[in-house]
Amino acid sequence: MAHTPQDFDWDDLKHLLAVARHGSTLAAGRALDLDQSTVQRRLKQLEQRFGQALLQRQPTGYRLTEFGLALLPHAERVEDAVQRLSQRHPALQVHFVMSDKYIDLAKGEADVALRSGDTDDGELVGRKIGDSVWAVYASKTYIGRHGRPQQVDDLPQHALVGFDDSMAKHRIAAWLRKVAPQSTLVARSNSVLGLVYSAKAGVGVAPLPIALGDAEPDLVRVIEPVAELTRIWRLLTTPELRHTPRVAAFFDFIVSEVDALRPIITG
Repeated sequence: MAHTPQDFDWDDLKHLLAVARHGSTLAAGRALDLDQSTVQRRLKQLEQRFGQALLQRQPTGYRLTEFGLALLPHAERVEDAVQRLSQRHPALQVHFVMSDKYIDLAKGEADVALRSGDTDDGELVGRKIGDSVWAVYASKTYIGRHGRPQQVDDLPQHALVGFDDSMAKHRIAAWLRKVAPQSTLVARSNSVLGLVYSAKAGVGVAPLPIALGDAEPDLVRVIEPVAELTRIWRLLTTPELRHTPRVAAFFDFIVSEVDALRPIITG
């Protein structure tokens, strides 16, 4: 699978989980049967991909930063899914790649995609597993300083946070250009987590998936879910791969777990 600078896979996340659980890179290395320098290098690469520090060094070991703590439950969910899939299909290896940019299935960059919104990489087949629902959020600090937008028409009078040019085709970028065409974004990011942390920092107002926005105690949902931003979450693959044993097994697993997935991806 191809990686962009914003991609990360399960191997990256398991190093973070090991340090969180064992308190040091040395102990994490022992748990993973790796040397300490490898753990440190992989964590450094993960931090570079996110553009955020995940760990803080302390005299007694390492402590997760606020960003690391927010990422931890998502990493644990991935770990849980990997373990359950491995129990059912011990011979099947799954390599997860997570990115806010589309990975092209038609070009063979991945076998399967979990994706919301439209596709532009050829004919794909799959099934719906939930909805991607977005609302608009601001931090309590921002609201205290600048007031609270009450409706979409208020957004041009507020500082806005959105995607950078690499995500210009994303529906959120297009929607912000439509509702606030004269506004200049005060902060830009190439990932949804970047939007979350800009909003939490009080930089500006941001559209966010409610699954993430509602989970942040520092954020207030200032505008209710926007219907035109709602898209279907789909599990997708190419027609040629759909009935291969490995892809069929993965589809069957996800379908069996769809009730557990919906609250995570929809909110």
